[in-house]
Amino acid sequence: MMEAFEWYVPADQKHWQRLRKAIPGLKATGIDNLWIPPGCKGSSQQGNGYDIYDLYDLGEFDQKGGVSTKWGTKEDLVKLVKSAKDAGVGIYWDAVLNQKAGADRTEKCQVVEVDPNDRTRAITDPYSIDGWLGFDFPRRADKYSTQKYHWYHFTGTDYNNANQKSAIYRILGDGKDWSKFVDKEKGNYDYLMFADLDYTHPEVEADVQAWSVWLCNQIPIQGIRFDAIKHFSEEFLKSLVEHLDAHVGPGWFLVGEFWEDSLDSMTTYIRNMQHKFSLFDAPLVYNFSSISNTPNADLSKVFQDTLVASEPYNAVTLVMNHDTQPSQALSAPINPFFIPLAYALILLRESGYPCIFYGDLYGIKDPNNPFPPSSGGKIPDLCLARKLYAYGEQRDYFNCPQCIGWTRRGTWDRPWGVAVVMSIAGPGEKWMDVGKEHTESVWTDVLGWERSRVTINQDGWGLFPCPGGISMAVWVTETAGGRDQFGKL
Repeated sequence: MMEAFEWYVPADQKHWQRLRKAIPGLKATGIDNLWIPPGCKGSSQQGNGYDIYDLYDLGEFDQKGGVSTKWGTKEDLVKLVKSAKDAGVGIYWDAVLNQKAGADRTEKCQVVEVDPNDRTRAITDPYSIDGWLGFDFPRRADKYSTQKYHWYHFTGTDYNNANQKSAIYRILGDGKDWSKFVDKEKGNYDYLMFADLDYTHPEVEADVQAWSVWLCNQIPIQGIRFDAIKHFSEEFLKSLVEHLDAHVGPGWFLVGEFWEDSLDSMTTYIRNMQHKFSLFDAPLVYNFSSISNTPNADLSKVFQDTLVASEPYNAVTLVMNHDTQPSQALSAPINPFFIPLAYALILLRESGYPCIFYGDLYGIKDPNNPFPPSSGGKIPDLCLARKLYAYGEQRDYFNCPQCIGWTRRGTWDRPWGVAVVMSIAGPGEKWMDVGKEHTESVWTDVLGWERSRVTINQDGWGLFPCPGGISMAVWVTETAGGRDQFGKL
C-alpha cells in the first residue's frame, strides 16, 4: 500500500486528479492499494482534513471557503476511485472520527479546566464558557443527514471565545466524562484537539454509524485507516466494525493510528480488537531512526521489540508518514543514507504489510524545508523487486552488527528468488544460500548500485557484496523475468 499524500501537498484542489494520473505507474510498480488523505470537508480548503468539519461533505457543498476539499471535488474523487478500481487498485479511506473543527457558532456550556499532563485532575471549579461547539452545516442543510451537533455531543474543547483563553476544558453534564476506553497516557488521553466527540451519546454513535454505511455506498472502498484511535472509545470502534460487517459486508482491511513506542500497549489493543485490526509499526520507525543516527549501531537488532516481530499479520510496516515526516509533531528523523535500507527491510521480507510514503516517492513540498524524492529515486524499483521476486522461504543472515542479509527462495510460480545484503559500515558482503536450483547461475544487483556479478556455487551459495556509500544491493539471477522493467518506472 501507499500513503498517497504528504503534509505539504499543494492546496490547489487537484490532488485527486494527480493521483488518478499516477495510478497506472503505481500499479505497475506493485502498489495495489492507496491510503488516500481524509476526503471529508475540513475547516478550510488549506486543511488536510484532520481539522474535520462535515463527514457528509466530500467536496460537494460550498462550505468553509468553497466546494472542494484541499484535495478536489467529490466529482474528482469519484473519478479517482473508478480509475483505481479499473486498474485493480483498492482505496483505503482515512476516517477522522475523534473530533470536529470549524464550528458554525459558539454555544455556552459548563466546564472545568484540567491539567494538560493529567486530564483526570480538574484545576478549576466549574464555570461557563462560550465554546465553538455548534455545527449546523447550513450549506448542506439536511441532505444525507439531519444530525446537528451541540455542546452536549462533545466531551471537551480547547478554546473559550468569551475570554479568548486556550486550555483543555472538560465539558460537564449528566453522566458526562472522558471516555474510559482510551489510552491512559496523560491520565486519560480522550482529548486530542478541537471539539472532542462523545461516543457515549447515542446521537453521535448513530450518526457516525450511518455515515460509515453512506460512505461505502458513495465511494467503493476496500479498507479504512482510522485516525487517532487511542484517543476515542475502543468500544465504539468495535461496534462500528460490527455495524459495517452487518450492513455492508465483511472482509475489510482496517488499520489504526495508535502511535505508541510501547509494544505491550499495541499488542494489547490488537488482542482487544480480536485481531481484526492492524496497527502501524511505530517501534520499527523509531528503530530505523535510532540505528541510522547512532555510530556503531547494531543493525542485526533492527526488528527487536517491534510490532512486526510480535504480530506479523497485524503490523503495517513503514519508514515515514505524514506525522513523522520532517517538521511534524512526531518527526522521527531517518538519516537519508538509511532510507533505501529501511524500505528494503519492509518491502523484501515476508512479515508485515508494507506502506510506502508519498513524500519519499515524490518529494516533500515543505516551503521552509523541501526534500527531493528519497533513495536516489529507487523506491519504485524496490517495490517492483517485491512484486516480482520477494516470495517463498526466507533465510536470515543477521550474524554481524553492521552487515546483514537475507534470501527468499521463490515459489513454483515465482521461481527466481532474491538475495539482499546491506551494511551501515561501508562495503560489506555475505555468504548466503539461494538454493541448489540456482547452481552456476549469475546474479546481479537490480538497483545497479553494485556492479559486480555473483556466480552461485554447486551447493547453491554465493558471496553477495554491497557497495560503499549506498550500502545495499538487491541480487537476482540475470535471467529472471521482469528485469527489463527496472529503472523505467
